[in-house]
Amino acid sequence: MTDRQTRNVLFITADQWRGDALSAAGHPAVRTPNLDRLAAAGVRFARHFSNASPCGPSRASLLTGMYPHNHRSIRNGTPLDRRFTTLALEARRAGHAPALFGYTDTSADPRGLAPLDPALSTYEGVCPGFDPVCLMTESLEPWGEHLRARGHAVPHPVKGIWSAPGDTPHGPAVYAAADSDTAFLTDRALAWLEGRGGKPWFAHVSYVRPHPPWIAPAPWHAVVDPADCPPPARASEPEVEGAVHPWLGWRLGSFPTDPGHWLEDRPLDPRALDPAALARVQATYYGLIAEVDHHIGRLLDWLERSGEAENTLVIVTADHGELMGDHWMFGKEGWFDSCFHVPLIVRAPGVQASGVAGRVVEGFTEHVDLMPTILDTVGLTPPRQCDGRSLRPWLTGETPADWRRHAVFAFDFRDVAGGAPETALGLRPEQCSLTVLRGERYKYVHFPALPALLYDLAEDPRELRPLRDGLGTAALMRDHAQALLSWRLENEERTLTHIRLGEGGMITGS
Repeated sequence: MTDRQTRNVLFITADQWRGDALSAAGHPAVRTPNLDRLAAAGVRFARHFSNASPCGPSRASLLTGMYPHNHRSIRNGTPLDRRFTTLALEARRAGHAPALFGYTDTSADPRGLAPLDPALSTYEGVCPGFDPVCLMTESLEPWGEHLRARGHAVPHPVKGIWSAPGDTPHGPAVYAAADSDTAFLTDRALAWLEGRGGKPWFAHVSYVRPHPPWIAPAPWHAVVDPADCPPPARASEPEVEGAVHPWLGWRLGSFPTDPGHWLEDRPLDPRALDPAALARVQATYYGLIAEVDHHIGRLLDWLERSGEAENTLVIVTADHGELMGDHWMFGKEGWFDSCFHVPLIVRAPGVQASGVAGRVVEGFTEHVDLMPTILDTVGLTPPRQCDGRSLRPWLTGETPADWRRHAVFAFDFRDVAGGAPETALGLRPEQCSLTVLRGERYKYVHFPALPALLYDLAEDPRELRPLRDGLGTAALMRDHAQALLSWRLENEERTLTHIRLGEGGMITGS
């Protein structure tokens, strides 16, 4: 694989896609033939983890290469400090003008902006450096224009078109599959690619699906049989689940009591669904995944037809996962693998020639690795701010001897506007967070002011029974706490730490 071959970058993200939801990974219900063929031609990273949840913090790590404790954009709406460079800004140094189809959920740094600047009224800003060719924020207005042109009566806001009668979001949607938001975004990306005229390009295609509401157009609403959906990982009752930890007890007690439609202002409560209804929701979720896979296949087909496949770095991942009924919850809150384990498939130029096509990597990889990987592959040196490491050795058949032995991810649950968890749990905002050290066998969850948790994943892979007090558990928790502290000390913000000023001028270290 040479830098000369990597003319183009196709960086695809989906929203809220569980890491186990690939047919290549053996899921019994999911149908992902296009991602399976991409994995067969590239490398699948089986233990890839988002560094944060929800969307904004996760994408901040993706697009800066930094851990949340360094970039500090830790909630949707928390500004991203403008002093940090981004994947898109760095790509411009290689002559690319990265095009955005979808969204990045980058909250603008308010310093220096006028009080009435529209950038302050949304958390869905554009990450610096991207050209928003088709910006699909929560308003979904470009898609709304498309639907109106097709004769649909489109409400305001556009997402109201997803409202369905009844108490369960089964679908089908009122629009045809060819007019879905996923189809629309793919159409726009393909039209742009056709117009490149053979010039090098960089495209970030950011799909909103399978993010709720879980309403899919025909036939995607019915491609998965609910009977094939595995049961959720959860305790026998919500009260039993909530007794595991104070945060979990508070969270399970703060859902609404009606079933809802999974619009953002009326979330669906899994406690109100019987097993059959929950399986129907799961099937719709997996149907939306099948739809996204279908449209990713259209992009892959275009690469083949245009002759650009062997000149293009293709990366497919998700911002974070989805509980899908696990632990009696929907969404992406907490410390569970289903919130943070996401798919990652990479096909780089020269992979097939190097003999590693179809490789499955079991080493722990993280979102912070993707910015260094992309920059490295297009011939750029990643900036010093990046906390991750390039995955390029894995793509050329190597197995780095000094690779990480854990994945680390974080969730900040403060509520700046309402203070609900702070009040309920008696915490200061700075205490409303958790960090996870996730290893091969053990998983350690650290809170600043709440009890820590330790899971033995060999004995409890569904994360239902944290280890209780005892000499052995205490020693394991001490060791994991020390390991997490050491990790933190090794991964502090480093932009200027390699520079020393003094007599004789500036000295720059490695």
